[in-house]
Amino acid sequence: MDEQPLRFDTKIAVLLRDDLAPWQRLNVTSFLVSGLGSQVPEVIGAPYEDADGVTYLPMFRQPVLVFEATKEVLRAAHTRALNRVLPRAVFTADLFSTGNDTDNRAAVRAVPTADLDLVGLAVYGPKSGVDKVVKGARMHP
Repeated sequence: MDEQPLRFDTKIAVLLRDDLAPWQRLNVTSFLVSGLGSQVPEVIGAPYEDADGVTYLPMFRQPVLVFEATKEVLRAAHTRALNRVLPRAVFTADLFSTGNDTDNRAAVRAVPTADLDLVGLAVYGPKSGVDKVVKGARMHP
């Protein structure tokens, strides 16, 4: 019996600023997707279990697409995500100099939306809406 691949009508996308160091790209991506997983329960699948019955935490039920873009494209994507009222997470350059969640939240809270020095954005929603948000970005190499 041939099973058709599962098609999703939603998309999870991470958009990274193209001038980040490799360790920053990984760090930002992991922080951003943790925000979606904690607040958008439908993105999480069932727990995993191996053949010996050892269980593992559930993960996203669909792929996470990672994009990169200039600072300007990232800012435009943020504006489009806000206008579409899509679930989103942000990572700003200030967060590279903080060391805990309390300081992270304070660093974002201290800056007006238009002045955020964005280095990453995660967004979830209908495929067509997310595609419009990341317009101008390219798939991460």
